[in-house]
Amino acid sequence: MNTYAIWAIYRHEMARAFRTTLQSLIAPVITTSLYFVVFGGAIGSRIAEVEGVSYASFIVPGLIMLTVLTQSVTNAAFGIFFPKFIGSIYEYLTAPISFYELVIGFVGAAATKSFLIGLIILATATLFVDVSVAHPAAMVLLLLVTCIVFALFGFIIGIWSKNFEQLQLVPLLIITPLVFLGGSFYSVSMLPDTWQTVTLFNPVVYLVSAFRWSFFGAADVNLAFSLAMIGLFAAVCLAIIGWMFRTGYRLRA
Repeated sequence: MNTYAIWAIYRHEMARAFRTTLQSLIAPVITTSLYFVVFGGAIGSRIAEVEGVSYASFIVPGLIMLTVLTQSVTNAAFGIFFPKFIGSIYEYLTAPISFYELVIGFVGAAATKSFLIGLIILATATLFVDVSVAHPAAMVLLLLVTCIVFALFGFIIGIWSKNFEQLQLVPLLIITPLVFLGGSFYSVSMLPDTWQTVTLFNPVVYLVSAFRWSFFGAADVNLAFSLAMIGLFAAVCLAIIGWMFRTGYRLRA
């Protein structure tokens, strides 16, 4: 494995993130604060508890997932799209590195940035509500896995996109609605039986459910089943990326 090439790509992508600190790190904190003001203050005053947890505390895992998923997809998509846009992708394709080394570099950097943002949002949440984590190690692991899995998905979007409009289309019109409808701000058990069944087709439900379990020890979906679905989604993403590089799909002119 060409660790030097992986480190070079990773370092380049991380440097790009720190050059845009205001957009990359500060903006999510401001957005999270607004969510707490609106959802925690306005709605939380009307909903006392959800499954024995105060509503303001209950939405903390969902808020983290909302930002982390969006940031993972966006960072990874832009990371691979920009070399395509300026034509430097051919330097990567002709370099003595394999596609999985390329993926590790780009996806690793995107996942790291999203992971840091997730921790920052968690720290921000403690300024508004009392946050207790029942399973800290599991929380960190699930947060990292989420960042990696959706960075893989974002990598696919970056290769698929032909222009900046397509690059922004999926995060805005697909990822964000899926997170909102995936139990981020409510418990799936609060829905009618029919909608509970429909919700299970949303992959974000399993991420939010498993992540909320790490905080409160309770989940909407069986933890083992959630982990299996997360693993399946990751495997599908890896298979699609492998196919894209083997066929040169939207990578070669």
